[in-house]
Amino acid sequence: MFLQGFRGTVTDAPDFDASADAETLYNAMKGIGSDKEAILDLVTGRSNAQRQEIVQAYKSSYGKNLIDDLKYELTGKFERLIVSLMRPQAYHDAKEIHDAIKGAGTDEKCLIEVLASRNNQQIHNLVEAYKDAYGSDIEEDVTGDTSGHFKKMLVVLLQALFAAGEEQWGTEESIFIMLLGNRSVNHLQMVFDKYQEIAEKPIEDSIKSELSGDFERLMLAVGTCWTLSDNTPVFLPPGLKSDGGLGTQDNTLIRIMICRSEIDMLDIRECFRMSYEKSLYNMIKEDTSGDYKRTLLALCGGDDDLAGEFFPEAAQLAYKMWETSATTKVQLRPTIRPASDFDPADDAQNLRKAMKGFGTDEDVIINIVANRSNEQRQEIRQAFKSILGRDLMKDLKSELSKNLERLIIGLMLTPAEFDAKMMRKAMEGAGTDEHALIEILVTRSNGEIQAMNAAYRAGYKKSMEDAIQSDTSGRFSQILTSLVQGAREQGPADCDRALVDAQVSTSCNMTLELADACNEDSDDMEIKFMSILCTRSFPHLRRVFQEFVRCSNKDIEQIIKKEMSGDVKQAMYGIVRSVKNQSNYFAERLYKAMKGMGTDDRALIRIMVSRSEVDLFNIRKEFKETHDCSLHEFIQVETCFYILHGD
Repeated sequence: MFLQGFRGTVTDAPDFDASADAETLYNAMKGIGSDKEAILDLVTGRSNAQRQEIVQAYKSSYGKNLIDDLKYELTGKFERLIVSLMRPQAYHDAKEIHDAIKGAGTDEKCLIEVLASRNNQQIHNLVEAYKDAYGSDIEEDVTGDTSGHFKKMLVVLLQALFAAGEEQWGTEESIFIMLLGNRSVNHLQMVFDKYQEIAEKPIEDSIKSELSGDFERLMLAVGTCWTLSDNTPVFLPPGLKSDGGLGTQDNTLIRIMICRSEIDMLDIRECFRMSYEKSLYNMIKEDTSGDYKRTLLALCGGDDDLAGEFFPEAAQLAYKMWETSATTKVQLRPTIRPASDFDPADDAQNLRKAMKGFGTDEDVIINIVANRSNEQRQEIRQAFKSILGRDLMKDLKSELSKNLERLIIGLMLTPAEFDAKMMRKAMEGAGTDEHALIEILVTRSNGEIQAMNAAYRAGYKKSMEDAIQSDTSGRFSQILTSLVQGAREQGPADCDRALVDAQVSTSCNMTLELADACNEDSDDMEIKFMSILCTRSFPHLRRVFQEFVRCSNKDIEQIIKKEMSGDVKQAMYGIVRSVKNQSNYFAERLYKAMKGMGTDDRALIRIMVSRSEVDLFNIRKEFKETHDCSLHEFIQVETCFYILHGD
């Protein structure tokens, strides 16, 4: 499925006059100060080809170098952005590569982004521009600054060999290099589609499991480029996203906004919105300032959060993403597994020794508890009682304190007991932790919810349904009550029923039930959304959301964000995110728990404990890909939760 037509946000200006533009820029910079608004309006309103004509006209009219004058008059990020816009694209790429490899360190991420996302002609132009600008061979400079399979793949990309090739290289890594580096983009797209059909997982998952480091990131960049018109790939690196107040990676932002503004910025905007839950426009608006911000917003071209709809072609991409979500077979990977040579009696004795006498040996406790499965921990509890006549949980509570005590006790509870306790904590006291209630109920299976219900009643002498209804109200309470029944339909998607749920005819002349609900009052809309989102199986919902995109040209996530509010919005949004990619949903919950001032320790404990034997490895991978920082790095400095993270 390919997108067609022009997908950029910057085009040739009509009635273009290079000499008049050169005069406008000259007047904007003469005298004291400069008219920055006039400069940014003119530069962002012209294509790169027109800017080159302006550079020539400026020199002819005034005998001066326009780029030199802009460097003199402007400062900071705004100067870097405007000057970069004025360079020919190939020379801009050449400077990015040169800056990435000069000096003590190497910016591997820049090399990956530029070389993996340029087509043959752009690579050829880059090689020539680099030679002209720096008097050296780009391949020699790159190979002199890199090594291993990463270097080999960069060389393949620099040689612009996106053509059919038959050479067999002999190693698994070299096969990846040969296939991804020597096949046409159209051919690769067909290979990837067939691979997913056979393996029931996308090529990216295999790359992640087989490769590592810079080489993995490079192959992922090549493998995840979507083919557009003229064989131009879209690449959305993690660095494009702000780290929630920690600072935008400006070099990456400038590079992408410049290089893609005349190619596929509309599609990048849609990819960004689907990946990061907000529009690229709003990210720029919130995380940049001044003339730099205004220039970037002009290149961005619009705010996709306003409409809640896709561009016609980008809807195809969204449809493809839901299709991938529906057909991918996800292999869940824990970080904690049963210990070999397990001896519960020996573990019970060692735990007792760690807590006897003056002081507590916390390292011993952590080493035992964090390296046993939950089933093994239950055996340790029984052995501790049988051999020593003591309650292990009470001893741990008396010897440990604060977050470590909460974490260790959480690990020693059964999953059902732990979930019941987390639900109780979310509802006790003056306030209610609605996010915790949503997170638990939208991510647990029917069996897990039913076991949690039984544990809640046994532990607190009250049904969890009654507790929810006492502590919440309105439509939100109804949604939670529906979810806590643990009666979500199971099994694969029923394609015929998915069409009925969406009320779609093959010609899309009939009205979608969900889409039609968006035009009704909020109460009716919430009821219709709840009746489908709270009861259908996850595989089925993926098909429903796919058809929703195809026939309504709307984004289900954006519709929820735009049309709903408060806890109801959060609950519906949590269901959709969990259906789409549950590991990513948890990764985002972890990120939100840690970003900014203070840490939501309860959320950290809840997720790390409950997912450590289910899919914490998957969550870890999603966290790294989304935030360009490992989960381990993010939490180990200030907390003890890294003990569950795994190697």
